[in-house]
Amino acid sequence: MGRIEAICISTVRGTQKQPVESAELVADWGIRGDAHAGHWHRQVSLLSADRIDAFRARGADVQSGAFGENLVVRGFDFSALPVGTLFTSGDVLLELTQVGKECHQHCAIYQAVGDCIMPREGVFARVVRGGILRTGDELVIAERRERRPYQAAVITLSDKGSRGKRQDTSGPAIVARLKESGYDVVETLLLPDEAAPLRQQLCRLADQRQVDLILTTGGTGFSLRDVTPEATAAVADRMVPGIAEAMRAASLKITPRAMLSRAVSVIRKRTLIINLPGSEKACQECMDVFLDTIPHGLNLLRGEGGDCART
Repeated sequence: MGRIEAICISTVRGTQKQPVESAELVADWGIRGDAHAGHWHRQVSLLSADRIDAFRARGADVQSGAFGENLVVRGFDFSALPVGTLFTSGDVLLELTQVGKECHQHCAIYQAVGDCIMPREGVFARVVRGGILRTGDELVIAERRERRPYQAAVITLSDKGSRGKRQDTSGPAIVARLKESGYDVVETLLLPDEAAPLRQQLCRLADQRQVDLILTTGGTGFSLRDVTPEATAAVADRMVPGIAEAMRAASLKITPRAMLSRAVSVIRKRTLIINLPGSEKACQECMDVFLDTIPHGLNLLRGEGGDCART
C-alpha cells in the first residue's frame, strides 16, 4: 500500500510541474489540464517518494514535480513492478505501461547534480478508469481479474522506407496478422538499416515497455546494409535458434534462396525477438511457422507456463 504525497502538473510542456492539492484523472487521457496528457501510453508519471528522499540525502535540493513526475507516492518501489500492474485509489484505476524512460538530453537536475533518478526509477501509466485524486489518498495494487493479452511491437528496417521513398507493406501486414491472433500491438516503428537505432529501440521496448514479442522485418540478407541479425544478437540475453531454423526449413520448401537468410531469434529479459524477411509474402509464410507455437514460450517468459510436454 502506498500514499500519495504530491500531485504535480504543468500546463505547458518543457516547464516544471507544480504541486496541486487534487486533480481529475480522465480515462484514456491523463490528468485534466496537464500538458503531457493524451491518447498514448505515458498519460501519468509516478515516482517513489522514498527514492526522492534518497536523492535529496545526497545533497540535491529538489521539489516535488522537479523530475517531471505527476504523482509522488510513498511505499512503492515502482521500478521493480512489472508492466501491466494495476493501481487503484478511490474510483481511479491506473495500469503501469512503462518502466523508466529515455533521456536524450540531460535535464537541469542532471546538469546540476550529475544524476537524475527519473530515467531509471520513474514509471508511466495509462488511466483505465477516471476519478479524483487528492494528496494523502492511498494507492494500492489491484488484482488483475482478466488475463492480459500478449503485447507486441513491429519494427520495419528500410532505408528507402524511412526516407519516404518506398511504401512499407510488410509491417502493416504483420500488424494485421498479430491483431487477428489476439495480440495487442502497442508500437510500430520504421527505421533505416542501421544497427545503433535498432539496438536502442529493441532495448527500450524490452526493458521499459516490457512487450512480450518484437517482430522485425527487413535487413536479414547479404547486402552490406543488412545488419538486423547483428543488432538483434547484440542485445540478446539468450539465443532461440530453433525459431529461425524452423522458418528457414519451411521456406526452403518454397525457394532455395531461403538458405541465404541470416535471420535470428533471441530473448532479451522477458521479451522474444524474431527477425522476419522484408517481403510481405515471406513474412506471412514465416509467421505460419511459429505463430501457433510461440504462445507457450511467451507464457514461460511471463512465468505462467508449465513444462514443454504436449498432451
